[in-house]
Amino acid sequence: MALITSDVDRFEAARPRLEAIAYRLLGSAGEAEDAVQETFLRWQAADVERIETPDAWLTKVLTNLCLNQLTSARARRETYVGAWLPEPLLAGDPMLGPADTAERRESVSYAVLVLLERLSPNERAVYVLREAFDYSHREIAELLDLTEAASQQIFHRARKHVADGRARTEIDQAAARRIVEEFLAAATSGRTEPLVRLLTQDAAAIGDGGGKVPARAKAFEGALAVATFLRGLFKPSPAKRAYVGGAPDIYATTANGEPAVVAVVDGRVVGITCLEVTADGIVAVRSQVNPDKLHRATARWAAEEHGDPLYTL
Repeated sequence: MALITSDVDRFEAARPRLEAIAYRLLGSAGEAEDAVQETFLRWQAADVERIETPDAWLTKVLTNLCLNQLTSARARRETYVGAWLPEPLLAGDPMLGPADTAERRESVSYAVLVLLERLSPNERAVYVLREAFDYSHREIAELLDLTEAASQQIFHRARKHVADGRARTEIDQAAARRIVEEFLAAATSGRTEPLVRLLTQDAAAIGDGGGKVPARAKAFEGALAVATFLRGLFKPSPAKRAYVGGAPDIYATTANGEPAVVAVVDGRVVGITCLEVTADGIVAVRSQVNPDKLHRATARWAAEEHGDPLYTL
């Protein structure tokens, strides 16, 4: 059925919320956009006049599409080259969604997105809908065809899995920049000791190159191993410059609410390194260098001014 203008407008008003839900469920901006577009096509084909609660209908369709995607994604990731990490989103990206509470900000942090990969599709959906978007268990039960009691049980189980995997630390923009500046000063010092002091003893570092860019598939573990790796990573060399097409400019920003190092060559984002920080120090260094997962970040980067880089490799 052809949609009238008001029906299209109604969908467009819901689009930001749908994209934010889909991104948290899938960990991929591109896949989130595809899921939302498929939801629009189903909205276009539906008898909209007979839909009593459009927002609930759209959320249900989208969530089911994402659940199907998550199920197939697990099979695809078994053949993924190297480690799989979520697609990072730079500060201000509307797909990050609501950030008015600590729970909502944390639900889209890079650290939590990594932890959500451990959950079953249903656990992930219940956690996201409840924690990030404040859906009631009754609403979630209707969306996922569960009982209200089952939704509550799934949520408590999912929340425990996520809570067991990290220590909660909130960092504002100013603090994030200071952390990145200190991290870069240590990483470019040519010595491991300054880095070791910033890292927790059980720190880990891992990267996602998707088989297209060299990245460590198996995590470096322990402060000394991570510091040694980072010292080499941030050491300038002609080979590195030739590989990425120039000398990367290094900036401090945030991605998914975490302190982040962004490497840019001629306006193109070639790497985003997210730092997971606890009260004891940096506990994880996760680098996204797969070019397929940096298109949105590049577009976002080009839309804003960033001043001078902190460092050029």
